[in-house]
Amino acid sequence: MRYQKYSAYLVEKYGEKVYKIPVNLPCSCPNRDGTLGSAGCIFCGDVGAGFEAQPSELSISQQINRNCEYIQKKYKVNKFMIYFQNYTNTYIPIEQFEANLHEAVRTHVVGLSISTRPDSISNQYLEVLKNIQAIYNIDIEVELGLQSININTLKQINRGHGLAEFIDAVQRIHTYGFTVCAHLIANLPWDTDADFIEAGRVLSALKVESVKVHSLYILKNTKLGELYNAGAIELISAEAYLERLVKFIQNISSEMVIQRLFARAPESQTLFCNWGMSWRKLQNQFEAILEERNIDQGMHFELGLNKSVKVE
Repeated sequence: MRYQKYSAYLVEKYGEKVYKIPVNLPCSCPNRDGTLGSAGCIFCGDVGAGFEAQPSELSISQQINRNCEYIQKKYKVNKFMIYFQNYTNTYIPIEQFEANLHEAVRTHVVGLSISTRPDSISNQYLEVLKNIQAIYNIDIEVELGLQSININTLKQINRGHGLAEFIDAVQRIHTYGFTVCAHLIANLPWDTDADFIEAGRVLSALKVESVKVHSLYILKNTKLGELYNAGAIELISAEAYLERLVKFIQNISSEMVIQRLFARAPESQTLFCNWGMSWRKLQNQFEAILEERNIDQGMHFELGLNKSVKVE
């Protein structure tokens, strides 16, 4: 295997297939409700990232039960990771946060994954997660949306935080013994190959355990959609995107798990997604390049200390 696939990692860790089940809560985000801003990130639509999940009007138990029943029948999977996916799942009253976690844990659940912002994960919420872990003996993962390490790009997308907040969040989460999954968008119009490669190196230096790389999709009725329709942004080609991923894979730690390399979005809601191709086709092309060129994850990863220190 040329890179650390998430599916293989889960099988190795738990001894069988594990499926990540999304939970969609009716929560918000400090970048949408006026705390940090009211417009949100320029790529974020009205439903956030929850279009693959069950309706948020359903209870947590109802969503999990529906998804688990379907997944068990279709994929013959018996172990699950519950993924609190949409918006900022620590941006709710702490009592409700704790109640949500208790409701999610049941037989065959091996872990919880909590999606949030780097500036919205306090020690109080981490203490709640630690208590849940102790009670149920399950794994805890915190997913942090970073998207880019370039501060100018973060301002362009109206992210509302910088790299410093991400570094601080990773360090505090690791103090509690939880794993981190970072989210990056690989082809933001304001980022270069160098920005994206350096993002991977930063994650590696911080010992972030896994990464979700998203190919940028552009939703209708968003600020990014307006820029796209006006011809105000330029996107790299599919070929350039694949080459960027190849460089990224070579320059990250060989231990980092790759949860995703391409985004998925409903065609009816998008102006642009994956150059009109399926994510599976792009992934197959990417893996074919790795084989053809004999490229392995981490083959060029090295930090400055290793480059400069001479051992006699």
